Formats: sequence, C-alpha cells, structure tokens
Amino acid sequence: MTPRVLPGIAAMAAIVVASNILVQFLFGQWLTWGAFTYPLAFLVTDVMNRVYGPGPARKVVLAGFVVGIACSLIGTQIHGEFGPLVTLRIALASGTAFLTAQLLDVAIFDRLRGGKWWRAPLASSLLGSSLDTALFFTIAFSASLVFLEPGNDVSWANEALPLLGVGPMVPLWVSLAVADWMVKLSLALLALVPFRAIVARLSAHPA
Repeated sequence: MTPRVLPGIAAMAAIVVASNILVQFLFGQWLTWGAFTYPLAFLVTDVMNRVYGPGPARKVVLAGFVVGIACSLIGTQIHGEFGPLVTLRIALASGTAFLTAQLLDVAIFDRLRGGKWWRAPLASSLLGSSLDTALFFTIAFSASLVFLEPGNDVSWANEALPLLGVGPMVPLWVSLAVADWMVKLSLALLALVPFRAIVARLSAHPA
C-alpha cells in the first residue's frame, strides 16, 4: 500500500468510527448525529479519486468497509436498554450499503472526471448517497425482509405515521430514510467547497 493512500484511509476510518458512535444519539425526531458525519465519507472517496485515481479510491473504500465491519462486531457485543446496540440486520445493512454505494461513487466519478470540476463529485455523491440510504433503511427495517433476522423485532420501525410528521401515512422507517437522504443531498452540495480546496492543496503538494 502506497503512503499516499494512508491519509485517505485514516480520514475514512475516523469518519466510520465517529458515525458508528454518533448514530446512537438522536438529533430531533428523525435523525441521529451520525447522519451529519457519515456523508463525509463520500468527500474522502471523491478527493482520493480526483487526486490519485479510482484504484487508490477503492482501497480507501475497502479500508472503510473493514473498519465498519469491526465497529459492527463490537456493537453486537455491547448491550443497551433494548438489546445489542448493533443487530445482525443493522450490520448487514450498514456493510452492504457502504460498500455498494461507495464503489458506485468511485465508478461514476471516474466516468465523469473529464467534465467540469464539480460535476463528478456532485453526481457521484448524489447517486451514491441515494443508493446508500435506500439500501440501508430497506435492509435494516423493512417488514418484507424480516426473514433476515426473525428474532429481531422491527415492528416499531414499521408503525404507520405521517411522512416526516406532515405527509401521507408511511412506515416510520421511510420518514427516517427521507430525512437521512435530505441531509446527504445537502451535504453533497456543501462538500463541493472543501473538495475544491483539498484537491487544490494535494495537487500542488503531491505525496
């Protein structure tokens, strides 16, 4: 592994660990604090992709995936008021969503890298984030996938409530997914500023 990949791996690992911790704390009714840190993983992937190419970017993604698996394994051993902090479905959803969405991000970014500077990071982050949200919340909470972990009661997540408290009646987990998705989309736009600055700095001082 080349030294130039190490800062990206360190940044990705820090984001994954922080997000796994912060997801335990609520922010309002529909979000956790982890919703604000996790999308930064796409920023790290896109910076690595722009500066070093898709190969190193995929190495950073795989490192983040391994760290995420480790966090999930630790979480299954920590018991809170309602059981393990991380269930099998949560672990499966988290790992599947992260790896699939991040690799999609890398592929889309690489396809669009020749256009305007903002197009590749914006498109890849928006599409990757959307897939990430859809996969995670569906696998983790959908009643149709209860066979993944029959002993895990997700009835609370399938209680019918107005979408985000004001819309049509949908399962609770759909409101959680929409709120998470909206944060990801907002941060994808805001991340263009640090993306531009970090890429300029790394390109001027290559490792």
